[in-house]
Amino acid sequence: MEFLELSPLAVLLPIFGAGAAFLARRRLRVQRLITIGILCLTLVLEAGMVAAVWGGESYAIHIGGWDSPFGIALMVDGFSSFMLLISTVVSLAVLFYATSQGLADGDEPGPVSVFHPAYLILLAGVSNAFLAADLFNLYVGFEILLTASYVLLTLGGTAERIRAGTTYVVVSVVSSVIFLMAIAMIYAATGTVNMADLAVKLPELDQGPHLILHVLLLIAFGIKAAVFPLSLWLPDSYPTAPAPVTAVFAGLLTKVGVYAIIRTETLLFPGGTVNAALLVVAALTMVIGILGALAQTDLKRMLSFTLTSHIGYLIFGVAVGGPLAIAATIYYVGHHIIVQTSLFMVAGLIERRAGSANVTKLGSLAKLSPMLAVLFFIPAINLGGIPPFSGFLGKFGLLHAASSEADALTWVVIGAGLLTSLLTLLAIIRVWARMFWRRAADAEVPNAQLIAESTRVLEHAAAGGAESPHLGRKLARELESESLPWGMRYATGSLVAAGIALTIFAGPIFAFCERVAAELIAREPFINAVLPLS
Repeated sequence: MEFLELSPLAVLLPIFGAGAAFLARRRLRVQRLITIGILCLTLVLEAGMVAAVWGGESYAIHIGGWDSPFGIALMVDGFSSFMLLISTVVSLAVLFYATSQGLADGDEPGPVSVFHPAYLILLAGVSNAFLAADLFNLYVGFEILLTASYVLLTLGGTAERIRAGTTYVVVSVVSSVIFLMAIAMIYAATGTVNMADLAVKLPELDQGPHLILHVLLLIAFGIKAAVFPLSLWLPDSYPTAPAPVTAVFAGLLTKVGVYAIIRTETLLFPGGTVNAALLVVAALTMVIGILGALAQTDLKRMLSFTLTSHIGYLIFGVAVGGPLAIAATIYYVGHHIIVQTSLFMVAGLIERRAGSANVTKLGSLAKLSPMLAVLFFIPAINLGGIPPFSGFLGKFGLLHAASSEADALTWVVIGAGLLTSLLTLLAIIRVWARMFWRRAADAEVPNAQLIAESTRVLEHAAAGGAESPHLGRKLARELESESLPWGMRYATGSLVAAGIALTIFAGPIFAFCERVAAELIAREPFINAVLPLS
């Protein structure tokens, strides 16, 4: 209970840390210590929160002593605490990655000094969105993370980043306006924006207004989650940002939208009135996203399309409904956050190692950067759904839940899910074959740096006699260490290991997800925790 009572600190600690980091903007070492310290404290707090709710407990904090539905409430249950913990684990790994990159590059004071405060504000917005027990507080969380994400997206002020940032902001503002309109209409219709109170009052509305409010919220959250056809902005926005920013955006920002969809669909609109439409959206999101990925030659753009494609699996789980489907969706959310973030971090390492992340320009990376090859291969096959990794387990849970009582449309979406998984594997195999396996000299646009290094490794090995293979590998490791700071490699490795841990401990984690799903579908734990007993 003690950790649950401290849950507002998940929002307040990053805010206070951002203020302190801004005051220390001319002292980058102090900024780093503040940011790392805040995230470590937040991680400990959220681990305690997960432990406290592991058995099914839910707890609401009423800010300022005002009871719901009139005051602001923060809700800590299994779903919110799980999302908080995963997001902070990812944020901490990306922070170490970014810090190591900054140290290696000599820290340009301007953009780097802004990075730490903006990063903490972003995390505060994400945490506030996960804890919000009313729609307006959820809106505030969205706006906080929007402001911080625009700053991070345009770091460095290049024309490409400003253009991408402008697109991102325009789309986000449209989403926010739609969300705010929905909140105003909901308040006019029910007299409340508290989600527990709405769970009681929304079913009393006539079918027409009820459907309009439902669709407005889905559109607003669908833009945030990047579901088709509301996802076209993402592949143009994310790849232009610095590698650490792209990684954390890929892991977290779309999942805030997914979280909002899961929370509102299970709590406010449990009747399944739009499930057929969600199934169609899920299928289109999966298939069109992965076809877009196959058409790309830049690794970061390809990963951006796979990111949107696999959001379709999450929408599929919501549309199917039921305890198993929701549990598999929650598990797959955790998998997707970790794996997508780690792959974008690897893309940043590849770009740093070879000067490009374009598959037409690269080759021989398996020989020249064996650690980089491992760091790419493990999360890549995990994303592709190869057994026994978490990607396979999550997809299997979703497809099993869907097939148990499937109609014709559901079987079509199951087929789309299987096709998407196969095409994801094809995209990964193509990247592996071209970037890592073929000779650098065979690339469509040969990379002089990689060709020269590959030649050096071969010559070094040839000069070593019986020890030639060992000497060649030793030189390759030395070249890799020179170009890739150890902190960036180990931060990426930690997230790859987290993805493996999600597989090793799949039993207890999935059991926890099943309890969370049962709470979400029951609705009473949320309502009883937030609303005062009368």
